[in-house]
Amino acid sequence: MSILVTGGLGFIGSHTVAALREQGQECVLVQRRAGGAHAGDGVAVEQADIRDLASLRAVGERHRITGIVHLAGSMPWPPNADAPVEDARRALGSLFNIMQVAQEWGVRRVGLASTIGVYVSSGLTEGALTEDMLLSLGAAHPIPTFKKVGELLGGYLADATGIEVVNYRISGTWGPRGHRDPFFAAPALVHAAARGTAPDFSDLIAPPHAEDALDLCYVKDTGRAIALLQLADKLNHATYNVASGRATSNAEIIAAIRAAVPDAGVDLPTGDGTAPRAWLDITRLHGDTGFTPEYDTTRATADYITWLRAGNER
Repeated sequence: MSILVTGGLGFIGSHTVAALREQGQECVLVQRRAGGAHAGDGVAVEQADIRDLASLRAVGERHRITGIVHLAGSMPWPPNADAPVEDARRALGSLFNIMQVAQEWGVRRVGLASTIGVYVSSGLTEGALTEDMLLSLGAAHPIPTFKKVGELLGGYLADATGIEVVNYRISGTWGPRGHRDPFFAAPALVHAAARGTAPDFSDLIAPPHAEDALDLCYVKDTGRAIALLQLADKLNHATYNVASGRATSNAEIIAAIRAAVPDAGVDLPTGDGTAPRAWLDITRLHGDTGFTPEYDTTRATADYITWLRAGNER
C-alpha cells in the first residue's frame, strides 16, 4: 500500500516524501519525463502525466494506492499568455483526474496544496489567521486565484464522492531544494550569506525591509506537517494551516545568518513602519496531528547554509 505524491520530486514534495518514509510509509511519485530520477528505498518513480487520465490509471494498475498528496499542477504557473484558456483547462483537469482515480482506487483521503495567499488576497494581513475566516472570491494573482478555486472544487467533490479532501494552506516555505521566491527575502539572504555575495532581490515583487514579516516555515517542517495530515487516523476539519504559527521578520533572519556567518553582508533598510505582520494559526494542525515545528529561525538558517555550502545550488 502506497501514498501517491504528485510533485514528489519537487521542493515541498521531496520533503513530504522523506517525512512519509520516516513514518514507514511507501510512496509512489509521478513525473512526466521518463528516467533520470532515483528517490530511494520504499519510493517508486513512475512516468505519468497527471493531465492524462489514462497514464494516471496505469499507475494504479502497478501499485495499490491508498492515499494521495496532490502538490502539483493545479494552477497555470508560470502563466502562458499565448494560451491562457488551455492552460487553465489543463490545470483544473489535473485536479479532476486526481479525484477520478482516487474514486476508482477507493482512496480514503486526498490532500490538496493551497496557500497563505488565500488570506492575503482577501485582505487578511494582520495577526493570527485562522481557517474559519471568511475569504473573498477575488485575487489579483493567479496562484491564490486557482487555490481558492481548488478549495471550492475539492469541497464539492468531497461531498459528491465521499472521499475525504484536505486542504493544506501552506505558509511561506523555504529551505533545501527551494527557489527564489517573489514574496519574501529569506532565501535570497541565506544564499548570499552562504556564497559570500550581496543579496539579489531582483525576483521580489517589492524591495524588502528589515521589519517585513511573514509566517515562514522551514521546508522540513512543512513536509512533516503534510505527512502527519495524510497519515492521521482521524481529522476533524477539511482545511488546515501548514505553517510555523509565528511571524518571522527579515531582521530575525539576518540575526540568525550573522550567528552562522558573522561577516555576512546582508543588511536591509528600515521601512516606514507600516509593514503588515500576520501568521497562520496552527491550533487545528497541532490538535489533530500533534505537529509542532522542530526548526526555529536559528536552526533553520544554519541548516540551510550548511546545505548550500555542501555544494547544493538551492
